[in-house]
Amino acid sequence: MNGLLFYPVQYEGKNCPECFFYTGAAPNQQAIPTVRVSDERGRWRRQALVPAGHRLYVYPAHHEQDSARLPASKGVADKDICRGLRTFGHTDYQTIVGNIKAFSARRPRAAVISTINGDSNVPFYKELGNQGLAATDVPVVAFSVGEEELRGVDTKPLVGHLAAWNYFMSIENPANNAFKAKWAAYTKAKGLSSASKPLTNDPMEATYIGINMWKQAVMKAGTTEVDAVIKAMAGQTFQSPSGFTVMMDQKNHRMQAGLRG
Repeated sequence: MNGLLFYPVQYEGKNCPECFFYTGAAPNQQAIPTVRVSDERGRWRRQALVPAGHRLYVYPAHHEQDSARLPASKGVADKDICRGLRTFGHTDYQTIVGNIKAFSARRPRAAVISTINGDSNVPFYKELGNQGLAATDVPVVAFSVGEEELRGVDTKPLVGHLAAWNYFMSIENPANNAFKAKWAAYTKAKGLSSASKPLTNDPMEATYIGINMWKQAVMKAGTTEVDAVIKAMAGQTFQSPSGFTVMMDQKNHRMQAGLRG
């Protein structure tokens, strides 16, 4: 084996190569439960799906399929599920948000399920505000939005929109406080541009977990030889900043949440 790789962001969960270890969330751990709970609480009878579209990034496409199945299984008509609003690295959301506004103008109540990633979230949320779509009218449920994505954005018009990720910086517990302090010290020591406002986010936490698990596996194996480390990774546990003791599954190399620390 030539190398060992960690995948620290959410993913489609449909493959399992021997040399990959997934520290991000699969749909059954993040997106599907969120859509289910949000649908039950919000009683949305119409949903607009806004995935990022790219031939090398398949998670949003798989998520769109899964998200459409759930409301359909509860009797939501296909005409009340708006697809095709694909975007990746997009910055001009005027047309897409306009389509959402037109779709949501019809009754019954509609919601947006978004897998827009990274910096593209900023112009998307700004355009929602520009077109007057508040969370009380059309709530957005997002899976790639945290403190970093909203840095420098006026969040007042965004109050009420929803986000689900494995980790948020605002979590209060000793492990997360230590994690944030380490990052703040690092940004200051390295003179990073973010030192004045150091933010942590979900992919950072997942990477932090992966690196520490790798370290533990190397110590257990007594070597950095890849095959030995892969074997030692099975069952590794770590006290995550999110507050859970997480474990690397021994067979499928996916992160499993354990008990609250």
